[in-house]
Amino acid sequence: MATYIKPPNLSWSAIFLIISLLGCVCEARIYRDKQNTFVRVKGSHFVINKSPFLFNGFNAYWMMNVATEPSERYKVSQVLQDAANAGLSVCRTWAFADGGGGDRVLQISPGVYDERVFQGLDFVVAEARKYGIRLILSFVNNYKDFGGRSQYVEWARNSGVQISSDDDFYTNPIVKGYYKNHVQRVITRINTITNIAYSNDSMIMAWELMNEPRCQADYSGRMINDWAQEMAFFVKSLDRRHLLEIGMEGFYGDTMPKRKKINPGFQIGTDFIKNNLIREIDFATIHAYPDQWLSGKDEDTQMAFMRRWLCTHFKDSKTILKKPLVLAEFGKSSKDDPHFDINKRDSYMKAVYRNIYMEARIGGTVGGGLVWQIMAEGMGSYGDGYEIILSDNPSTNRIMSRQSRVMTTLSHLLRI
Repeated sequence: MATYIKPPNLSWSAIFLIISLLGCVCEARIYRDKQNTFVRVKGSHFVINKSPFLFNGFNAYWMMNVATEPSERYKVSQVLQDAANAGLSVCRTWAFADGGGGDRVLQISPGVYDERVFQGLDFVVAEARKYGIRLILSFVNNYKDFGGRSQYVEWARNSGVQISSDDDFYTNPIVKGYYKNHVQRVITRINTITNIAYSNDSMIMAWELMNEPRCQADYSGRMINDWAQEMAFFVKSLDRRHLLEIGMEGFYGDTMPKRKKINPGFQIGTDFIKNNLIREIDFATIHAYPDQWLSGKDEDTQMAFMRRWLCTHFKDSKTILKKPLVLAEFGKSSKDDPHFDINKRDSYMKAVYRNIYMEARIGGTVGGGLVWQIMAEGMGSYGDGYEIILSDNPSTNRIMSRQSRVMTTLSHLLRI
């Protein structure tokens, strides 16, 4: 249990201001302490050098894809520099690009890799180290973008394996073998820039089994649970130094039927409780997209859902899972709201950040949040409506920077 040390005779608003000011003083020492040290879990909290680790971070799924072309690598460097300037200390990105043709495919066919693309990932990992930003690397996509599990299934089908649906990804031994080979290839990769094996690189915070696993064949969550159990054991057999998470959105399943009413009106074949109780899974994740999940609902309804979604998962992570929790994706799209403006996004982000901060302040298990997504200028083809260019959005930059400061300094006021 983490507790917050509250100085006497000060209001919480005064403490919040003090935390913001202290952040600037602490940053240099924190950066030195974090380098060359793995993020670990102690009880239900993240720690570095046995001290609490709270963070603010971001998603940038595109990094390897862009870094494959050396002339475009400055975009990766720019985003990492802007993020570091804003105090962001964790980045989640893809370590996959499966089949489908094109000149930026990492895994051309099962076990066949394009070294040029792998060197793009090497650059991302090396550059993240340069700027002191931890990475969460995802092994495969649930969706067809960048190949995904449908590509794995197609490879098996093309080789003569009897396949009934994309959900065979979770059960077919040939397909699971393809996936395991990819996992091993990434974990054992030796970075051509740093000469550090990925398995020994402390700036990699965690591995992720899949981006947003979903399953139509079994809505109970058991099929994905069996797959996650097998793959988590396999990852840990290769690498016990790094943390591991599944990549889940947070949908509830059959373990706690009453919790299903928290879902946004549908199930996706996962079980937030059962799946994250797997022993080899070190921390839980949730995503939050009320603008997608409750499309057509008004702003107040979506905001109320977001608060309930966070509150319920905060509680369950603390009392049932007893593991850290990360809000691994959240954002507000300019495409889903015809009346969108930056102020709406800023207000939404402030509300999410406040929920994270308040939960962390009282000793909850939440470690931080990762906004979706940060990009550099000139990357319009990667835009999805959620993109944020920090240099072009000073108000959003200020909000993110403030959250980074208070979360970082709060780490020093927590006692585990």
